[in-house]
Amino acid sequence: MTQKDQAHTLSDKALVLATDLDGTFLGGSEASRQRLYSWIEGNRHQVGLIFVTGRDPGYIRNLTRKDGVPRPDYVVGDVGTTIASVGADHMLSPIAELEAEIADKWAEANGRVQAALHSVRGLRLQSTGFRYRVSYDMDPEQFDPRALDIVAGLGLDALISADRFFDVLPKDVSKGPSLLRLLAHLGVPNERTLVAGDTLNDLSMLSLGLPAVAVANSEPALVEKLKGQDHVHFASGEGAAGIAEAILAMDVLRRTAA
Repeated sequence: MTQKDQAHTLSDKALVLATDLDGTFLGGSEASRQRLYSWIEGNRHQVGLIFVTGRDPGYIRNLTRKDGVPRPDYVVGDVGTTIASVGADHMLSPIAELEAEIADKWAEANGRVQAALHSVRGLRLQSTGFRYRVSYDMDPEQFDPRALDIVAGLGLDALISADRFFDVLPKDVSKGPSLLRLLAHLGVPNERTLVAGDTLNDLSMLSLGLPAVAVANSEPALVEKLKGQDHVHFASGEGAAGIAEAILAMDVLRRTAA
């Protein structure tokens, strides 16, 4: 199936689930995960799946090939800096026209970022190399907040999540804007999308105004920022159970198919 045919197929779905992975789609009990995964696989004719994650393409490919996790139709990966379709062979194919602006904003900044943050306390460079981002493990007790000013001075954005990750991203690029760009490209109506997440790096997509769910194990700082937003369902179930709860509570399938 070509990217064009795949896009047309997704635009016809009654529901497109756009979900974070760690703590969300991969969270909760094994039983709740398997119930959700089986439901998705049994309803592929009307349910589309997009992973919106900080994880890289290699991780996602291995996850869906070996661990029984449903293969997504598309991926917004690397905290929004990768936008790709996913083939039957589980390989991710970046969509060049959607990534062009991201690449331009990044301007091959990897070396400049690493040099600028080299001596900052509380940051340890992650070993995985990324195309349009630089990521660190963060020690919140040792972290020197001047890192935020350094990144801003480079014309880039810094994102702290789960109080232990520090990502440097192209200006104004994150999960939310990249997901919107993908949905528009695919012709998927916003109201047919359910977004799901659990940490601050999901805030940009949970705040879009699309039907959304913050699962029960969400980071308290995320819940605080989402308070009062009527489009967000605050689930009592953790991870996959919270997603399933939102699908039922928000009556997404019947409402969007009407």
